[in-house]
Order: sequence, then C-alpha cells, then structure tokens
Amino acid sequence: MARNIQSLERAAAMLRLLAGGERRLGLSDIASALGLAKGTAHGILRTLQAEGFVEQDAPSGRYQLGAELLRLGNSYLDVHELRARALVWTDDLARSSGEAVYLGVLHQQGVLIVHHVFRPDDSRQVLEVGAMQPLHSTALGKVITAYDPVAHSEVVEAERKEFTARTVCDIADFESVLDLTRARGYAADVEETWEGVASVAAPIHDRHRMPVGAVGVTGAVERVCTKDGELRPELIAAVRDCARAVSRDLGASRF
Repeated sequence: MARNIQSLERAAAMLRLLAGGERRLGLSDIASALGLAKGTAHGILRTLQAEGFVEQDAPSGRYQLGAELLRLGNSYLDVHELRARALVWTDDLARSSGEAVYLGVLHQQGVLIVHHVFRPDDSRQVLEVGAMQPLHSTALGKVITAYDPVAHSEVVEAERKEFTARTVCDIADFESVLDLTRARGYAADVEETWEGVASVAAPIHDRHRMPVGAVGVTGAVERVCTKDGELRPELIAAVRDCARAVSRDLGASRF
C-alpha cells in the first residue's frame, strides 16, 4: 500500500484547523496545534498562500482561509452551467428592459463578466465577456459582496478606488450600502463607476442558497433612472425576476 505524502497531510490538517474555531490564527497557534516546528508550519502556509488557499492579514500577521477554497468548493456549479441556465432569462431581460444585461461572478478581487447580452438596438457595442468590474462600486459587485462573505473580505481588505465623486469608499458608509442591498434584494450604481452610466443588479443563488453570481442591466442614466435620479421601478422588478428565475433553474427555492 502506498504511503501518504506527509506534506500534503499537514497542509490538509492546516486547512481544517483554519476552517474551525477562530477566524484567524497566528503562526505559533497553528504550529502548536499541529505539533509542527514553526519553520515547517511557515513553509506550508507560504505555499498555501501562494496558491490562494490561505490569506495573511497584514496588520496582525494572522492567517485565514483564502478565496480560492470557495471557488473549489463551489466547483459543482460550473460557470458554464450558470451561463447556460441564464441564457434565455438574460435574453428576455434585455428585450424587456431595452438595456444591456451582464452576468457576473466573483473572481479574485473583482467581478468577472461571464455573459453579456447587447442592448437590443442598432448601436455599436463591444462584447465585454471576460472583463473585470470592481466589487465596491458596481451594482454587480455590491450585490455579490452583500451576500458572499469571501467577496466582503476582499472589499474590506482592499483599497477602494474612487472612480467618480459618487463612489462610496469609506468602509462604514459601504457597510450601510450592503445593509440596504440585503434589505432591498438588489444593488444600484448610479454614476459611481462611470459618469453618465447607471445599473441595477440582483443576486443569483443555488439550491443550497449559496450566492453564485449576479445579473444586472446597465445603461445611460437618463434611461435607467427617473427624473428624480432614482432607478426605474420596472427595471428593478425585471432584474429581480430574472435573478429569481435563474436561481430557480439552479434548484433554489423560496424566492
């Protein structure tokens, strides 16, 4: 019978340790709990960190699980499956709203656009599949951050760039935005990322009620918003209906 690889066993034990108990642990705590020398523990942690499985909090030096683990843990929901389930619904949303529709998922420190339906008119448009959008200022990013704790950690620990005078960068103010997003079930971006552009997005969940992405519409402020600067209620309703439809197709209930 083949022998197990000791370094992999130790790495697995380290990940299990970080998954339970306190959210963050120091090097000494980890080494002591696993009966390892500090140098050995540090080498394993450094490798796991390089692969994205572990993250280190800069101020405290403590370690926690990394975002890459969520991606692997959710591998049962392939991005292609999400896109396939959303094709019909996003096409319908583009037709009913008259605006461009985007489907996004969390990737590294941003939102990866995995599907883009053009605005249904004769205007010249550029396909944005594969593009990245920021988490803290876009509607897609905010709604993913509101429901996904990994995305939330990414935003809290990263620099929040000010794209326009409307961008919310202060962390306390941003947390209030997330609270409002969860209460309403959708997120808004009215000239927070691009001048003259507004968007609204809603979360998509799977059968385990895990957040797996978001869908939204984007267009000129004068079309997406009312004269008072508020998002058009019919657009909000259409986006939320689309997100619920995709979620149901993924096996989610109670939407």
